[in-house]
Formats: sequence, C-alpha cells, structure tokens
Amino acid sequence: MILIADSGASKTDWRLITKEKEISQFRGIGFNPNYQTSEEMAQELQVDFLMNLSEEVEIIYYYGAGCTSHKNRQQVEAALRSIFKRAAIVVDHDLMAAARATCGSRAGIACILGTGSNSCDYDGELIIAKRPAPGYILGDEGGGAYIGKRFLADFIHEEMPKKIRDLVLEKFQLDNAQIIEHVYQRPFPGRYMASFCRFITEHKHEPYCYMLYYQAFVEFFKKHIMKYDDYKKKPANFVGSIAFYNSDILRSAAYDHDIHVNLILEGPISGLALYHQQLL
Repeated sequence: MILIADSGASKTDWRLITKEKEISQFRGIGFNPNYQTSEEMAQELQVDFLMNLSEEVEIIYYYGAGCTSHKNRQQVEAALRSIFKRAAIVVDHDLMAAARATCGSRAGIACILGTGSNSCDYDGELIIAKRPAPGYILGDEGGGAYIGKRFLADFIHEEMPKKIRDLVLEKFQLDNAQIIEHVYQRPFPGRYMASFCRFITEHKHEPYCYMLYYQAFVEFFKKHIMKYDDYKKKPANFVGSIAFYNSDILRSAAYDHDIHVNLILEGPISGLALYHQQLL
C-alpha cells in the first residue's frame, strides 16, 4: 500500500492506494514543522484513518509546507514514524507536490496560493529555481494569510467601505482587541488571518474585495513568477484554495501582466495519486 499526503498550514489531504489500485481518502488537520514539534505533530496524527493503517502501509510520500530543510523533514519523518514504524517514508516539499500534480513530466512554473504562497520553476523532473518564501510575516504575497492580514488592517484603521465593515461586524462581531489577541497571542495566526478569505470571496463582486485579491496576485507575480527566466514563455500552474476559488481574478491579473495561466487546481492530491500509481 502507498499512502500519500499533501499538507498545508490549514489541512492535510491523504490518499491510500492499494495494490489493486483502489483509492481511499481522508482530510485532516494541517502541519508545518516551522511552527510545530515532532511530538505535537505526532499527537495530531493519531486519528482512526491513519492508526488503522499503521501495519499495512509500505511506503509514505509526504509533501508538506515547511519541509524545505533537512531538519524539518526529519521532524516530520519522526512524527510519521511514531505511527508507521515499518513503512519507508519519503518527505518532500509542497512545491514538488504542486509541480508533479500540475506539470507532470512537462516544464512549467508551479505556484501555491493557499494559506501561504510559494513558487518554483520546474523542468519536468526537477525544481531548477525557486523564490524565497519567508512566511506570513515577511512574505506569502497572494496567499490567504497575506490577504487576510490586509483585510484586518483595513478593518482596524477603518479603511474599508462602510458597507463591507457593517457586514463584517454583523457576521463576525469583530473588534480590534479580538484581532490583536488572535494574531499576537494565540497559535496559528496565519490560519486565523486566512479564515477571512471565505468572506472576501463571497463578496468579491464588491470592488474593495475584488481589488484585495487583484493587488495581492500582482504582488505575487512581481515577487515570484516575473523573476524566473523566460517566464512569459512558460505556463504558470496554480494549486490552492485562494487560486481556485478566485481563478477569475487570478486569470485577469495574469493577462494584464503577460502571464499565461494553464491549470488551476484546488489541491494537488488527485494529481499526486495519479503520479504515484505508476509505482505500484
């Protein structure tokens, strides 16, 4: 049996492929070794779907946010090893997941626009270039945390349209103290800030909400795609809920900046399942 995981800051999608090529799935909490210890991740992994497979899985392919460094990959492997003691475990970065799921064996630019953001230039087999991804405080342009941060800052400074502000107050009963507590005192502030993107998407027909996305996507293009060699000649592919549910705005912003958008997927897990089926 092969177990595949695609993990971001907010959720993890799991696919189990049997030798008969039957596929089952499960969605659980997200992980990031930049913010969690092996012990914390191991605790969160103790769910029935995974525990029931502990003796059957032969190999695990885990693709995750924050898995760039050797140290972080070791942390994730140790957490998985606490349950899957006999399986071979391969931990890779979520960028490779995006590249394999959207490009397959073809060259292209693979991008992630979910809670966070990232990108790479892929030659059909290897990642040949990538841009820095310093996280929600110093980066994540175009991602949910970045957009939510701007949205909450506008709320605090009363710089959003009154109509939108009134809707926010009605839906969330939001106040400045609550925002400060969630962002500076509670765990996973990135998830909290990104959680407001559902509301922003629901109201993207409003110019203010539309432009939050449009401007964030342009910032992403400038920090990422436009810094790759010959970017105008390469298809740009995207995975992530922010890209998927706002694909109309993303494509419009890309067209305005001479960027060719190819695939936009909500998540890479289905593409990864197809990619790894050949190993059975």
